[in-house]
Amino acid sequence: MSGTPLLELRGVDKSFGPVQVLHDVAFSVHPGEVTALVGDNGAGKSTLVKCISGIHGTDAGEYFFEGRPVTINGPRDAASLGIEVVYQDLALCDNLDIVQNMFLGRERRSGLVLDEPAMEEEAARTLASLSVKTISSLRQHVSSLSGGQRQTVAITKAVLWNSRLVILDEPTAALGLAQTAQVLELVRRLADNGLAVVLISHNMNDVFAVSDRIATLYLGQMVAQIRTTDVTHAQVVELITSGRSGRLGTTTETGNGYPSTRAAGATT
Repeated sequence: MSGTPLLELRGVDKSFGPVQVLHDVAFSVHPGEVTALVGDNGAGKSTLVKCISGIHGTDAGEYFFEGRPVTINGPRDAASLGIEVVYQDLALCDNLDIVQNMFLGRERRSGLVLDEPAMEEEAARTLASLSVKTISSLRQHVSSLSGGQRQTVAITKAVLWNSRLVILDEPTAALGLAQTAQVLELVRRLADNGLAVVLISHNMNDVFAVSDRIATLYLGQMVAQIRTTDVTHAQVVELITSGRSGRLGTTTETGNGYPSTRAAGATT
């Protein structure tokens, strides 16, 4: 475990009416690392992300950022910490060009008019910092972009605002092999540039290609957080489908990075 987590959750519960979706969840994310968040449909991944980003409040638990307790009352609070989420629908406007999409709602102005040159320059600088070479013109309408290019624009938009943590929801869904490889390279570069990245994915090949750690949710419980190099595809599938893997030995970690002894987790 490399130093203090950028984000750390302890004992998080979340219910909707009589249905408890998250149970005593511990979760941590470190700068410079990709943490894959995996779990079956209904495991609680989306709810956990919405709690992190301030869309949902939590019923119990503690929220730490850079080692200090914080209170998140809404998305603005999370954004002020540098937390950005790229959802699967990307939230891009097809009728606007790349620059207009990247600054949508956060336009730069010079007096009463939009400062188009400044926005274009900053967009180009951000793309260059991530070594993005698949975009030929920043003035292309998003409707003309491929799936991989659209995902690149959405991710770059997320890191444009001094982000510290970027959460990506199924970024390679419905992409071809070449486009998937481009997006995964970008995900890895985000972490290499010092950002903390949470990758939500059902694709185990993608998870093992770019992640440093894997966090597994099962029926609303965090059953394992483990280094990617310490686990196999088959063991992760066991955790996803049954909440435990008897072959993991003592490598399972809790959200704090300490060996897990909880019965719900993998055998220790």
